[in-house]
Amino acid sequence: MNTKSYNRNAAISYAKKWALARNPKYYNFDPVGGDCTSFVSQCLFAGSQKMNYDSKNPWFYVNGYNKSPSWSGVEYLYKFLINNKSYGPRGKDVSQNEIEAGDIAQLSFSGNKFEHSLFILDPTTLSVAAHTYDVLGKKISEYNFAKVRFVHIVDVGI
Repeated sequence: MNTKSYNRNAAISYAKKWALARNPKYYNFDPVGGDCTSFVSQCLFAGSQKMNYDSKNPWFYVNGYNKSPSWSGVEYLYKFLINNKSYGPRGKDVSQNEIEAGDIAQLSFSGNKFEHSLFILDPTTLSVAAHTYDVLGKKISEYNFAKVRFVHIVDVGI
């Protein structure tokens, strides 16, 4: 499998542009459970420019009714990124001190399951961009959560 670098600058630029608005190219999932993971997927796509239509582990978006569960579901995105050996962004679990701008964080409010996806803007301050509760530059420490996990985007399978 050939790979290319993940374009962190493109992903960060996208996040800053659309964190407090909605890109009309994408369905707004707020009325059906939240738009946080779809927004993170949009950022990841801006930095990877590659979707994955694999039948076993897909990550893609055509429209609000034709997309993979990993595009808009917190756990599904995590499983896609961690297990992806094929096309699109590929990630790995890391500790907080290993993240970079352009990586993602996911929060568990209950401690039982992860429920919210965030896009890392600055790993030093842990400031993020997110949808559902739209934020740009909010610090993770300002959230009331039980657990956090971080996924570092390693590369992009092409």
